[in-house]
Amino acid sequence: MKAFWSLCFCIWSACLLAQDIHWTQFNNNPIYQNPAGAGNFNEDLRFISNYRTQWRSVSIPYQTTALSADLKYKGLGVGINYFHDQVGDGKFQTNELQINLCKPFKILDRHVLRAAIQIGFNQRQLNSNAFYFDDQFNGYLFDPNAPTNENFQVASMTKPMLGTGCIHNYTINSKFKIQNGIGLFNLTRPNQSFFSDNTKRDLRLNVFSQLKYQYNPTLAVEPSFQMNFQGTYKELVLGALAEYLFSKNDNIILSTGIWWRAKDAFCLQFGLNRGPMYCGISYDFNYSSLVPASRGRGAFEISLRYVITQFRPLPLQYRICPDFI
Repeated sequence: MKAFWSLCFCIWSACLLAQDIHWTQFNNNPIYQNPAGAGNFNEDLRFISNYRTQWRSVSIPYQTTALSADLKYKGLGVGINYFHDQVGDGKFQTNELQINLCKPFKILDRHVLRAAIQIGFNQRQLNSNAFYFDDQFNGYLFDPNAPTNENFQVASMTKPMLGTGCIHNYTINSKFKIQNGIGLFNLTRPNQSFFSDNTKRDLRLNVFSQLKYQYNPTLAVEPSFQMNFQGTYKELVLGALAEYLFSKNDNIILSTGIWWRAKDAFCLQFGLNRGPMYCGISYDFNYSSLVPASRGRGAFEISLRYVITQFRPLPLQYRICPDFI
């Protein structure tokens, strides 16, 4: 019976809402948020990993892992990102792998426009043999070996995907920086059904804005928001992050933030940045109509980031001429 309810919950989440996965620490997963995020950082090479587990008290929890790497190459931002999502007794899995190419354009002195394209594939699979159905009850007892009389036409599918996005970076002055972005995903509308019918994945529109205010040399504030629109599903997340320079010599930055996901959850976030390494954790406190089942427990999320800066010798300002010249 537990497996049956897990299947119902999985279908309710994946089919009725027809939504892509989402992250609380969306600013720490920039390529998933917008393909124009590839190469949009000060260093030369960046590695990011994210892990999220959600609704552990409701059913078999969602578990999502994302990995990404991006760099700057010959004036382009190049990135690759992958995520794996699994839920339920049937181990309903979604895997996606995408390549992102971004071209920045400098317009005026303080404006940079970044345009990008994303190409990849989406793979889904389901182990239907792990579920139990009403036909396995013979009127007296439940027989797990009885036929289910359920016909899944496919157990796995792989479909191409296409997305695009752009980001506008504006450096107002030494204290204020702002970036705004818009992205459009699932342009190929891949079929998501395990049956004979064609259930196309809805287009997803992502809009975000982030402001960084350097209040003083040790304190910075970063308010931001993100909106997702996909079919009938709509998501609004807004909040702010505060960063404190704890040690200038060791480059240790402590951060804390609070987020609100409309009609769903309040989220707390804490982070530690030391040199090229960053670690952030967050937790969602659910307050939606799912509370009787979730008991307020939402999702735990962790994000890791590591950046590499290539050595660049200082430019030579002058040359010493030999004595014989």
